[in-house]
Amino acid sequence: MSINRIVVAGTGSGVGKTTVAIGLMSAYKAQGYTVQGFKCGPDYIDPTYQTAVTGRKSRNLDSWMCSSLAVKEIFIRGCQGADMAIIEGVMGLFDGKDPLSDTGSAAEIAMITNSPVLLVVDCGGMARSAAAIVKGFQMLSPAVRLCGVVANRVGSAGHYELIKKAVESECGIPVIGYLSKDDRLRMPERHLGLVPSIERGELTPFFDLLSETIQKNFDLDRLYQIMGSETIESPNLLFGSQRQESKVRLAVAKDEAFHFYYPENLELLEHYGAELTYFSPLKGEQVPSNVNGLYIGGGFPEEFAAALSAQTDVLQSIREAIQSGMPTVAECGGFMFLSESIETVDRVEYSMAGLIPGKVKMHTKLAALGYREVTGTDKNFLIGPNDRARGHEFHYSTFDSSQEYASAYITTGRRGTKQEGFLFNNLVAGYTHIHFGSAPELAQRWVEQCEIFKKKQNLFY
Repeated sequence: MSINRIVVAGTGSGVGKTTVAIGLMSAYKAQGYTVQGFKCGPDYIDPTYQTAVTGRKSRNLDSWMCSSLAVKEIFIRGCQGADMAIIEGVMGLFDGKDPLSDTGSAAEIAMITNSPVLLVVDCGGMARSAAAIVKGFQMLSPAVRLCGVVANRVGSAGHYELIKKAVESECGIPVIGYLSKDDRLRMPERHLGLVPSIERGELTPFFDLLSETIQKNFDLDRLYQIMGSETIESPNLLFGSQRQESKVRLAVAKDEAFHFYYPENLELLEHYGAELTYFSPLKGEQVPSNVNGLYIGGGFPEEFAAALSAQTDVLQSIREAIQSGMPTVAECGGFMFLSESIETVDRVEYSMAGLIPGKVKMHTKLAALGYREVTGTDKNFLIGPNDRARGHEFHYSTFDSSQEYASAYITTGRRGTKQEGFLFNNLVAGYTHIHFGSAPELAQRWVEQCEIFKKKQNLFY
């Protein structure tokens, strides 16, 4: 497969790479291109911007959670039907899992996908010094191909010309364009109402302004010419086996409160024979009838705690499904939703499903963040004690248990190993988001467990 592609990376967090990446997607789409967006790392929020702008499902490329072959396959599958791929980096270009290597960084994704890099530099308060920054990024890892530079937050067109001359003279690569110091071009604050705002179209004027500005200030034809376009082949590691016919129905909670799902998790479930049906707990939709499994992903249940708490029929339907033994996986927000209650930052407590013995308390500071090596515990249908998978944990809440309970996982991160989550009957719940791309057999096992439960349902009815 051959497709024009570029990694939009930054010198560090906060330099404007998300603004540039989204702006380029919007600008090229306005010119008639079909654009596929990707996000390096485990982030769930930036892909919502990309999906809204391109009209295509954005995908994560994470070279720590998934092998390089799996990353390449996810990339190639995502590019089907697109004219170009724009990959947004994470943190700084070389920042990842390990400070001594490129593991998990945007640089590694660039190498795996054989994509050149467009480097975004915050040029406020500098001119020739921008060349020194770019030169350092060129020298650190020769395997990473810097093909161009974007000057962000410049003071004027004259200021931009100084930067352009310095970088192109000293570094031998083009400065593709610039964005000025304009508050209107700042990405909206990533508040917890972000996704609903995107879904309602409230950010469309911002996207349009960004597109118009980039079309004016960037040499988009030049950038298109220097994008990578070499042919790459899919290893067919995750989806190489023959897709199985649908044999079970699996209900997926999806709305403004629950929407954090890696696309490959859902697609692998379908690949192994699950027919997915979606429902909205927030809108009062109960667990659909005639389903054999339940998936409650992450999201922002704390932002909708009052509304969720009022959905008594929904809560009852979820309790009945899980208590019947329906194979259920609940991740982060889903885990919180199944607890006794959620206490918001303004210290108001709202009752939830009450299946997990304990209460969730929200905080204004991060409670956990980072990659996790994951193994299961006894009687965990999804992942057992001898299995290994990889995932990520990110939340502002803590869970206080009200009694002894069985943990679902044993996770290992930067701060050591711990027991995590809750196991009951066929319920596997916890804060950790597992990427099935790291262990596709988990999706297959879940479908098989749904088949077993379906047979019991048929006997009962």
